[in-house]
Amino acid sequence: MRTDLFDFHLPEELIAQHPLADRSAGRLLHVCADALHDRMVTDVPSLFDERDVLVFNNSKVIPARLFGMRGEVRIEFLLHKERAAQTWTAFAKPAKRLSVGDVVQIAEDMWAHVQEKCPTGEVVLQFNAPTREVFLEQLVRYGHIPLPPYMKRPDAQEDKERYQTVYAKYEGSVAAPTAGLHFTESLLEALRARGVGMEYVTLHVGGGTFLPVKVDDTNDHVMHSEYAVLSADVAQRLNQARAEGKRIVAIGTTSMRTLESAADDAGIIQPFASETSIFITPSYRFKVVDRLMTNFHLPKSTLFMLVSAFSGLERMHHAYAHAIAQKYRFYSYGDASLLERCP
Repeated sequence: MRTDLFDFHLPEELIAQHPLADRSAGRLLHVCADALHDRMVTDVPSLFDERDVLVFNNSKVIPARLFGMRGEVRIEFLLHKERAAQTWTAFAKPAKRLSVGDVVQIAEDMWAHVQEKCPTGEVVLQFNAPTREVFLEQLVRYGHIPLPPYMKRPDAQEDKERYQTVYAKYEGSVAAPTAGLHFTESLLEALRARGVGMEYVTLHVGGGTFLPVKVDDTNDHVMHSEYAVLSADVAQRLNQARAEGKRIVAIGTTSMRTLESAADDAGIIQPFASETSIFITPSYRFKVVDRLMTNFHLPKSTLFMLVSAFSGLERMHHAYAHAIAQKYRFYSYGDASLLERCP
């Protein structure tokens, strides 16, 4: 499909630069087959019941932005993807000032050795920490929260808590699974009280999620890959829920991509622990996900393509036009939508 079919005008002032004071205070646009409903995130418990199983991504954001020195040159790294023990692919600025073999000093006890320069512009870094635990401790001390490039500000103290879900568990993401940012412990408890099922998967969100689609046709786009895990126990419970006629609700596009990657052609969810580069566009046939809660996405992004595949391109253009007219807040710290699957 032509990528310009997914374009729309988004006023820059609608891209949220800061989180709301209360996680669950955001607005929620419920996109149904024949209507749009303006709601609040606090209405979420009333929109689900014992027929629903919500699937959350429990990946934890790491402070993946690092600053160091190579001689007198200041270098910025954005860790992108973990490759091996203390070895990461990273975006670098200025990458042209780095060569294989260079050492970038980040702190007195932390430095990175440039092992490789990739044709795509990234670099492969080997850090000096003896273990992953020590490396993560160093990131906490010296790293910065990797706010997306459309947030025109440096990270702040508030981001250490707010750019993280309350149920985050496994370190590895360099961007937040943002639909989950709306949930508080009290909201989760209200869902449990209504008999709503809850399951957790893990997809470590990579920096590639921010890469723009630069081709004219979606068939020519090369999707970034990310590591995802769906355990055998979770797979068994989800398959049982589906057999009982329950609805599978993906909380965020990362949960959706994990679920759809794990499902076989018959729609049976299999245990999964692998890279996924699934690219969902309007030609995609969904196998397991019935409903999707997600934030609002940018024009011509792979995520807007995904929601258009799920709920229909025309319907999503209509929904986004409504959201823009009503001044919904967009992207990571923005408002949310609940999408019903297009028949």
